[in-house]
Amino acid sequence: MSPACFAPSPSPAYTSGMNWEICDIQHSDLEAVLALNQTEVPHVGSVDLDRMKWFAANASYFRTVTIDNKLAAYLIGLRPGTSYQSLNYRWFCDRYDDFAYVDRIAVAEFARRFGLASKLYDDFARSVPESVEFMTCEVNVKPPNETSMRFHEKQGFRQVGSLADEGGKKEVAMLLKDLSVHPRRKA
Repeated sequence: MSPACFAPSPSPAYTSGMNWEICDIQHSDLEAVLALNQTEVPHVGSVDLDRMKWFAANASYFRTVTIDNKLAAYLIGLRPGTSYQSLNYRWFCDRYDDFAYVDRIAVAEFARRFGLASKLYDDFARSVPESVEFMTCEVNVKPPNETSMRFHEKQGFRQVGSLADEGGKKEVAMLLKDLSVHPRRKA
């Protein structure tokens, strides 16, 4: 295991005999992350390899989860102050001075229901300074992503706005989690 990785301690999400770890993104992982991203469109936005490289160079958080050395999930998180032009990211920048923004997360089909998304969110929350009060993200409501909305509600997120795009064909719920109310969980 490299210094950029750690194996989380066993938990209810841990499956016996499964070797998994959370790692900082490596250049060699970008094509696999891109392939996973593209399988999850429209729940996440479509991007190309150049955008993934931009995230690797500029995101404050870009980590993957591997299970038995196979990519299982990833999360990309940003803080205020980047040149990222996403309307959703800019919406939060216009309203909050400091936050931890989840730009995208995807979990491979074979790895669902093991708690990996929760582990990544918790890891991201722990990676930001204690002074950061809010974690933010958006979830599609048009087209609906009901599974993601339920997940975020269970994580303590609440809707603080909405944003329509593409001539009303797409709408997202803007979500916020108060990290001072929902303590950062240990690994």
